[in-house]
Amino acid sequence: MTKKLFFLLTTILSVKSYAQISFEKGYFIDNSGQKTECLIKNIDWKNNPTEFQYKLTETDSPKAGTMASVKEFGVSGISKFIRATVKIDKSDERIGSLSSNKAPEFQEEQLFLKVLIEGKASLYHYENGNLRCYFFKTDTLDEIRQLVYKKYLAAENKIGENIQYKQQLWQSLKCDAITMRKVETLEYRKNSLINLFTKYNSCTHSEFVSYKKNNKRMFHLTLRPGLKFSSLSIDRNQSSGRKTDFDNEPGFRFGLEGEFVLPFNKNKWSVLIEPTYQYYKSEKTIDADNVSGGKLTTSVDYKSIEIPLSVRHYFFLDDNSKLFANLSVVFNADLDSSIDFTRSDDSSIYRTLETKSNTHLALGLGYKYNNKYSLELRYQSRSILNYVYWDSNYKSLSVIVGYTIF
Repeated sequence: MTKKLFFLLTTILSVKSYAQISFEKGYFIDNSGQKTECLIKNIDWKNNPTEFQYKLTETDSPKAGTMASVKEFGVSGISKFIRATVKIDKSDERIGSLSSNKAPEFQEEQLFLKVLIEGKASLYHYENGNLRCYFFKTDTLDEIRQLVYKKYLAAENKIGENIQYKQQLWQSLKCDAITMRKVETLEYRKNSLINLFTKYNSCTHSEFVSYKKNNKRMFHLTLRPGLKFSSLSIDRNQSSGRKTDFDNEPGFRFGLEGEFVLPFNKNKWSVLIEPTYQYYKSEKTIDADNVSGGKLTTSVDYKSIEIPLSVRHYFFLDDNSKLFANLSVVFNADLDSSIDFTRSDDSSIYRTLETKSNTHLALGLGYKYNNKYSLELRYQSRSILNYVYWDSNYKSLSVIVGYTIF
């Protein structure tokens, strides 16, 4: 039943996923300067694109706009990209790959740059994987230039920073509202740079356009009670009389989920943490030849705090409804839990095994309505014993309802 249910939900997700991203009103300008109004597939690019999909009408077949034929394109009121040939430093900032050269190592490339601020002083963004850098242009510069920030390997294996971007900005954005102190403390981050360029254009009374994304709330807190249907099997692999399959038992679980929505790809991705209390109790009596009286009662009392760290992907159905899938790495903290073996002849505890849960994976599939109410099915399986000669398998299927507080 569980496998059939998950197969059905997975099929629904795969079918509905085609409706996630829509073609939105936009335009592009070709090499001859001709502007074409069209519908652009807005995927809320995390990495700067090298091409885009567009349609001339709703019923038209999608076509590709490429860097070779398009010098500018945009989604109306949302984003704008321009083609530019720039000198870019792509130095690797990973600790093991740092260059010992403090100076930027430029190479010339043609890119689609994302416009953040367009005016007397314009700001552009480029991102590809771990590389994030910014470019700028003013009315006194004849080309777009990279704002230089570079980590490098200095003497004695220390990490140095080339913060030339501060000098570039201080020299280029002269205005009473921009002090040296403000530039000296400026971080090489998108919002900090956008605020500075906005301040400069406002200070110089020049018209400008901001393409700063107005994100919706990027953090959500959700109450997550639910029912958990769990089963346990344990087996002493050197003794045929010690295998026990406990019944599938219902139990209550309660979690508090914190969700951080990632600001790209139309807010379809998020990361989550959800501390959760869960318990399982069951008892089984089996025949055991090596026990006086021939009967052995095994009882389990298992309680734990689960801490799933999850990645979630949303599949939008319409403005109010969406499906989602989670993949979680689950850490566990057992709470005074044990498995007890009791002789049937004298009711004495024959042996006690302390539980120790392993880190494991969990899969969840669900539905959310109006960003407020949710329902999820979650499956997980793990070992809860850490003894050389014992194997265990604790499996659970949870039905979780959610109410998002904010």
